[in-house]
Amino acid sequence: MNKIDLIKALKDSNHLSKSEAEAVINLFFDKLADALAQGDRVEIRGLCSFFVKKYGGYGTRYFQNRGWKAC
Repeated sequence: MNKIDLIKALKDSNHLSKSEAEAVINLFFDKLADALAQGDRVEIRGLCSFFVKKYGGYGTRYFQNRGWKAC
């Protein structure tokens, strides 16, 4: 299911206009993206959770007979 399918399903199941359903879906994904950008964890109970994992960068490795190579 993609965004267009989700808008159509919301429109059909709740008797909304296409523009109203699209506004709801856009608002949902905008707020989800904003929360993740601020480092918050987003949880949809019974479905999934989203979070941004922070970790250190990659180092360099030495390959025999090739010298130092960045990974």
